Formats: sequence, C-alpha cells, structure tokens
Amino acid sequence: MILMTMLSIIITIISNIIMIMSMILSKKSFKDREKCSPFECGFDPKSSARNPFSLHFFLITVIFLIFDVEIALIFPLITSFNLVNFFIWTKTSFFFLAMLLIGLYHEWNQNMLNWTN
Repeated sequence: MILMTMLSIIITIISNIIMIMSMILSKKSFKDREKCSPFECGFDPKSSARNPFSLHFFLITVIFLIFDVEIALIFPLITSFNLVNFFIWTKTSFFFLAMLLIGLYHEWNQNMLNWTN
C-alpha cells in the first residue's frame, strides 16, 4: 500500500513538472491569436451567431453521423459470425442491412442527397 502511494505521488510530481516545463517553454505570442480561435464552417467567430445556415450542410452532417454509427455497429456483426448460429446471424444481418437500405432509399426519395441551391 505504501509502495502504491509513493508511486502515485512520484507520478503526480513528474507529470506536474512536465506540464510546467511545457507551459514555460512553449512559444506563445499575440500573433497566434487567430490560430487559437475556433473555426466553424468558414464563419467568423466574432460575428453574429444568428447568420443563416445552409440546410444542405446540416443534412449531409446528419447523414454522415447516421452512417458512421451504423458502420460502428457493423464491425461487431462481422466479428460475431463464428460465435453464433448461422441462421440467427443471417437473419440479424439481413434485417440490419435492410434497415440501412430503407433509410438510404428514403433519403434519396426526399432528395437529401442532391446538392442543389
């Protein structure tokens, strides 16, 4: 127990020394203020936040997030192929891919994938 306490104290001291050294040695200047400001879709962060925003950017972002999460759900489905019954795995993967294709068809039918102004 004493060894664990000593190790945690030593690790805390070393990490604090490294953080203090990085703050002292870093090259910060007032010229880098623009680099430190947030950049969001080409908007100036110091202007009004109520500027009109293109709906196409929002729709593409939502579509990307949906398919990104679905890809994260497909990977465990692939790795579980050898662990479960083939019939159950086939039925589950078919249902999941059918839902993906139905969603894609709905987005295509609603013209969400067309980039027109």
